[in-house]
Amino acid sequence: MLKLKVNNIDIEVEEGLTVLQACEKAGVEIPRFCYHEKLSIAGNCRMCLVEMEKSPKPVASCAMPAAEGMNIKTNTAFVEKARKGVMEFLLANHPLDCPVCDQGGECDLQDQSMFYGVDKSRFKENKRSVPEKNMGPLIKTQMTRCIHCTRCVRFATEIAGVPELGAIGRGEDMQITTYLEQSMQSELSANVVDLCPVGALTSKPYVFEARPWELKKTETIDVMDAIGSNIRVDTYDWEVKRVLPIINEDINEEWISDKTRYACDGLLNQRLDQPFIKYNGKFEKASWEEVYKIIKSKFENTSKEKVCGFVGDLTNMETSYIFKEFFDRTLESQNYESRSNNRFLDTSKRENYLFNSTINGIEESDLIFLIGANPRYEATILNARIRKSYLNNNTRILSLNDLGDLTYPYESLDGQTQTLKDIFDGGHDLSKAILSANKPIIILGESLLDSSSSKYFFNKIKKFLLQNKKVSQEWNPLNILSCDASTVGSFDLGIINQNKNLLEDLQKNKFDIVYLIGQDNLNFDKKDEFIIYQGSHGDRGAEIADIIFPGSAYTEQDGYFTNLEGKLQKAYKASYPPGEAKEDWQIINELAELMNNRKLFNDKEELESSMLNYLNLQKEKQDNESNNDTKIDENEFNNETLKVNVKDYYFSNVIARSSKTMIECNNSKIILKSTGTEG
Repeated sequence: MLKLKVNNIDIEVEEGLTVLQACEKAGVEIPRFCYHEKLSIAGNCRMCLVEMEKSPKPVASCAMPAAEGMNIKTNTAFVEKARKGVMEFLLANHPLDCPVCDQGGECDLQDQSMFYGVDKSRFKENKRSVPEKNMGPLIKTQMTRCIHCTRCVRFATEIAGVPELGAIGRGEDMQITTYLEQSMQSELSANVVDLCPVGALTSKPYVFEARPWELKKTETIDVMDAIGSNIRVDTYDWEVKRVLPIINEDINEEWISDKTRYACDGLLNQRLDQPFIKYNGKFEKASWEEVYKIIKSKFENTSKEKVCGFVGDLTNMETSYIFKEFFDRTLESQNYESRSNNRFLDTSKRENYLFNSTINGIEESDLIFLIGANPRYEATILNARIRKSYLNNNTRILSLNDLGDLTYPYESLDGQTQTLKDIFDGGHDLSKAILSANKPIIILGESLLDSSSSKYFFNKIKKFLLQNKKVSQEWNPLNILSCDASTVGSFDLGIINQNKNLLEDLQKNKFDIVYLIGQDNLNFDKKDEFIIYQGSHGDRGAEIADIIFPGSAYTEQDGYFTNLEGKLQKAYKASYPPGEAKEDWQIINELAELMNNRKLFNDKEELESSMLNYLNLQKEKQDNESNNDTKIDENEFNNETLKVNVKDYYFSNVIARSSKTMIECNNSKIILKSTGTEG
């Protein structure tokens, strides 16, 4: 520990910290523009100047390492004069357009000029003007406001892994630009909007929409993928205006993907706001009483074996749980499923479908092996962690298939399942590398679990790791990369059918009634099935439905979600469902009451506590069963080329497919591909 003084107060700090960090530890706030905890030190804004004993000039605290015996002063007249001088230079070319700037009200330059700015300028020269840059459909530029802090450049190069931003020119002619005047080719690109301390980079879809003080802010959870990023939803008059990240070092740090941030405009489009009944191939508006009565009579006149239900990819756990209870208790049927394809699943142990090494654990790993997974598009934030691990630890990264640009270098194998078999038989160079690694991570994607050899490989990889003592209480290298927000929660709640292959029966048209809750990804040819669709958007599921229940989106109801590493998190209500739409759990509860003259649950609190009790009981049950026997049947192995199938990134769920911004992002990607300028 180092001993030093800050404003005559003795403090102790760890070695390796900068003077700025030492001052923060002492509770002293230092103004800054270019410094950011997650980025490399640039030291080019000079706003963080402090006075140091025996130094004739002020010191940039962000770039000066703390040392033993230092005597730092942050509040002297000397420091204040230095900072005022820096602020005067920063404002020399800054335009006076705060009233029309989208950064107004949450601008670092505004806040700090209140303390260090002066009310007159000594510069008589004309202010310089910088032309606007094209950074794609998400980022609006007004580069005359830029103060050259280079946060955006460092983020693009270090975190996002797309070195497309940089500075050209020198001195007065310096400009920040994308070198080829094209949109940034990263799924994390819009984080530069949060990083920009002035109004040079602002949000293009949010331009002139609202001021920060007019918005109602709700802290909640993202559902665009299985990461469970912590977000803040800002609403104006119950309309979601924007989504921003909340810092959570264990999950998303302080970044979110572009889809998380900008798909929210899809919450306004193609919404289901009233019950519908299909007559002669056309949908007609109906009342809740009408649709409930029709469904009651349908259920009463249909054998329970001929009824099935499917839970979708954005469904919260309360809805999934009451749906299961409705089938178990009201319909007395176990024909429910949450998968939309026949991918392999072993629910005997919870660790069989979790990302066991955890998102944080990626940073400790020394070898990462991707099998049938493309984390850049399936879990963007997790991909950023893998890049961070590569940069900090020089982690060796391998992939069975060539996946294109993942933003970090990796070794790709030939994509053959025979190669994978050789590795986990122990007869491959990579077998020794996995065994010699301290903390290896093996990531199994949904493409592997959906292949014909999925069961064989899952059991083989698990047995290989157990036999070689790579699995311990502290570290489990076997990881499943789930893609959808509700996947792990649905598995925890047991919304799977191990006894019957419901999807196969559905393809063969064996059911009379199919109840879909937000399930839009089923591929089957409808014949005489009566389909009930409950969801928020008029998408694929609603198109084939006979009756539509208008439900709520993730911002319109409280609900639990479990992320891919098994963390239970709660999403909170930020706005209200449109028209006559209701919360999803309420619709099922009312339907159960009509059929049985009794509600399944009296209120949401009772539903929540029942669900949490069920989860605890399941956990205790699994903890008491120590079954690690993995049987491998060599006949289940198929020698083939593994194909990695990834959902269309910008259209992966109903909200994203309804978003105009996501359409623009997709179009800009297509244009870049056609011109051959894509990364």
